[in-house]
Amino acid sequence: QVECTINGIGERAGNTSLEEIVMGLRTRKDFYQADTGIRTEEIAKTSRLVSKITGMVVQPNKAIVGANAFAHTSGIHQDGLLKEKATYEIMRPESIGLVESQMVMGKLSGRHAFRQRLEELGYKLGEAEVNHAFERFKKLADHKKEIFEEDLEVIVSEELAKMAERLVLKGLHVLSGTDQVPTATVELEIDGKSVSQTGTGDGPVDAVYRTIAALTQTKSRLLMYVVKAITGGTDAQGEVSVRVQEDGRTVSGHGADTDIITASARAYVSALNKLSYLATRQAQGEQKVNLI
Repeated sequence: QVECTINGIGERAGNTSLEEIVMGLRTRKDFYQADTGIRTEEIAKTSRLVSKITGMVVQPNKAIVGANAFAHTSGIHQDGLLKEKATYEIMRPESIGLVESQMVMGKLSGRHAFRQRLEELGYKLGEAEVNHAFERFKKLADHKKEIFEEDLEVIVSEELAKMAERLVLKGLHVLSGTDQVPTATVELEIDGKSVSQTGTGDGPVDAVYRTIAALTQTKSRLLMYVVKAITGGTDAQGEVSVRVQEDGRTVSGHGADTDIITASARAYVSALNKLSYLATRQAQGEQKVNLI
């Protein structure tokens, strides 16, 4: 028996990584004479999902699922890899679900190509879900020349994770600079009613969060704020993960956008919606739970 976790995450110093154990046993099956029965092609996708939910970023140099795990920059390495992949790769990226996309998605991609790419990634969505996700895709394509697999996964995961929303971010305007007090004007829809307010802060994100807190009158405390780029390039989407606590309830929120301030606002609003949802459930007499 091996006690392990995806990405090796743990409360304090971490745990043994599930993906390293599984792929080690698979790669050296002749030696260990053991098999886990795990579908290894789901490892990369599962790793990204866990990282997104927990807000714990996978370090680039991590074995198996790190961004550099199958990267080769040395000329000697590249030459050897082209001649014989087993020279520097004892396992194939396809074995953990890293399959290079053969179709570049962009502004001119249609609904059919979008649906087909989602199916190739393993997503089975209903017509309404596809339509909503496609709208997000087209908006992203207006700001980003090429849409990568990771971008599509973020779009779909946000659509699938949606619940009844009391709060909807309708508009955001931020002023910030070296000689200017960061100021944010936020427009929210709260229970169907549009409200807006302007506030300041120590930085653009702080100004946005203070303004949203004033509009919603939340007393929650921000426990964690993490930013990471989903893909490379200056036009990459930024993904923000937050963890918020109020009245003993802890929730996480996620948001993505090519504008990191907008992504931050979406993540905070997402978390506040979950707090509202849990408060409603508790008021109805249901057991207290955390949405992490």
